[in-house]
Amino acid sequence: MLFKSLIGFIKKIEMGIKNKILNRTTFKRTVFFLLGDVVLISLACWLGFLLRFDGTIDPKYFLMIKGFIAIAVLLTVFFFILERLYSISWAFVSVRELLKLFRAIIASFASIGAIFFILKDYSIFQGFPRSIIFISGFLALLLTGGFRFSKRIYLHGFKKVNRNGKIKINPILIIGAGEAGEQIARHIISSSDTPYSLIGFIDDNPTKQGVLIHGIKVLGKIKDIPEIVKKHEIKEIIIAMPSASRKIIKKTVDLSRKAGVQKIKILPSTKEILAEKVSLNHLREISIEDLLGRESVKIDTQSIQNYITGKIVLITGAAGSIGSVLCEQVLKFEPKQLITLDQSETGTFHLQRNLNKLFPNIEKSFILADICDKNKINKIFEKFKPDVVFHSAAYKHVPVMEDNPEEAIKNNIFGTLIVGQAALKSNVEKFVMISTDKAINPTSVMGASKQVCEKICVWLNKQNSTKFCAVRFGNVLGSQGSVVPIFEKQIKKGGPVEVTDPKMKRYFMVTAEACLLVMQAGAIGQDGQVFVLDMGQPIKIVDLAREMIRLAGYQPDVDIPIVFIGIRQGEKLFEEILTKTETPTKYEKIFIAKLDEIDEQKLLNGLEQFKQALEKMDKPAIISILNELAPIQA
Repeated sequence: MLFKSLIGFIKKIEMGIKNKILNRTTFKRTVFFLLGDVVLISLACWLGFLLRFDGTIDPKYFLMIKGFIAIAVLLTVFFFILERLYSISWAFVSVRELLKLFRAIIASFASIGAIFFILKDYSIFQGFPRSIIFISGFLALLLTGGFRFSKRIYLHGFKKVNRNGKIKINPILIIGAGEAGEQIARHIISSSDTPYSLIGFIDDNPTKQGVLIHGIKVLGKIKDIPEIVKKHEIKEIIIAMPSASRKIIKKTVDLSRKAGVQKIKILPSTKEILAEKVSLNHLREISIEDLLGRESVKIDTQSIQNYITGKIVLITGAAGSIGSVLCEQVLKFEPKQLITLDQSETGTFHLQRNLNKLFPNIEKSFILADICDKNKINKIFEKFKPDVVFHSAAYKHVPVMEDNPEEAIKNNIFGTLIVGQAALKSNVEKFVMISTDKAINPTSVMGASKQVCEKICVWLNKQNSTKFCAVRFGNVLGSQGSVVPIFEKQIKKGGPVEVTDPKMKRYFMVTAEACLLVMQAGAIGQDGQVFVLDMGQPIKIVDLAREMIRLAGYQPDVDIPIVFIGIRQGEKLFEEILTKTETPTKYEKIFIAKLDEIDEQKLLNGLEQFKQALEKMDKPAIISILNELAPIQA
């Protein structure tokens, strides 16, 4: 087994080179440490004998020494391979790697002791001094450990310049003296390419004040940032607090800006970091999502897994802002198959490339289709027989739907009806529709159409065993056509940034959280409920504009002007999310909306009247019927 493992390891390296899995640097590092270990383990065994016999070894032990060295080298390298010690970057070695090394040495020399006990009657090993096993094991630990730590000692203790010969002169602070901050600091200290000079840490934990981490001091708390920045002439700040609240992040950024620091980078949230270790590669520029995104809702991933893993999942509007992220989130739960459905050819092309790259081992089907094409939708459901449907396809832009109410009815209302009825025929287990806060006391055609969609889901839920539900949430930061990308384009052009009204407020959430909420609703939705989310405090659009201008490195109303253009048709100054009538669920900040009793006959009559009005393209009639089903507030 030992020889097979070693041969397998060598073959794996060869295959890696042939397939370009291992690059040249990785291969050289592996061979370097492998050869170094062979030499150092052999030396440890020889020194063990030398120390045991006070510097004079009887020639009768020479053959015994050779056998001891051969077995020790093979076994130790074998256990080093098992502990993956040849896959570690020793420039960033930590206690974890030291423990791996310690375990491997213990296992190796304990095995040697067992082998020598079994072979004690063979002439070559008769009279073998057992104490040498302990002496040589200790020496092997010191030598191989020192060999690996030498690079880190060199980088930390002696290397002060980068590869271009330039001294690291860019003074920075790390906000957060936890594990993430420590790893970032270690990377900065060890790297020969970064120009950063780490001045200190900032942390609000009182027990960490004045503590040294890799010789770098915790200089104070977040409130002390302006004073510390001025004293040490800090040019850049790194926020290394993956679990910090948005409130803390915003406070840190505000104080840093107040102190005159323009370059601020942040480590993504814990959920975003997939790698086991944190490095400078994870850092990104501070974004509007970091400052204005609300606090994350706790999600019961087990309940989501129970109804998605191993199931066939269909997502409509899959190439859109919500749909595309929803696809990624669903695939993380390993469904049996994912069917994406969208009418955008370009969007589907990009979605297909992205999902196949991220999740190559899960079966996927990418379908171009219009949800209003009843015949094709029915054929799709008959062919794939999905277990779960997420319905995110809809027209969402308020001003456009005000001018084209017939399209809101056709796509939003009848599209939902067609997909929902197809789900009923196929006995789908769960049907989750994405709704909007604009459906509450609607003031627009779009909002009213989505309220009718919610009513359709409640009605369909009573037809058979398929469980229908809907999820309402506010604006998604950065979604296609939302205010964030619009402001970004206006800022790039030098302004002005156009805001409708200084008093206008909206709720915002990040796309990933919106998708997780949709999936959570699918787990708990049973009886046609409409779920709503407590999204915290609404944000003034003008504040959002000012924050985005600052993030771009400009001063609002100085470098980039803000102008007010007036509220557009169908828009509200403030959109409700929660009233006092919602029922809480077992999940924090997720509620069930209380809906008025649905008059099914009125709903069915309205749908029939819509068909007639659509045939005649009678817009006034369409608006009148919509007002009957979901009254539009003046």
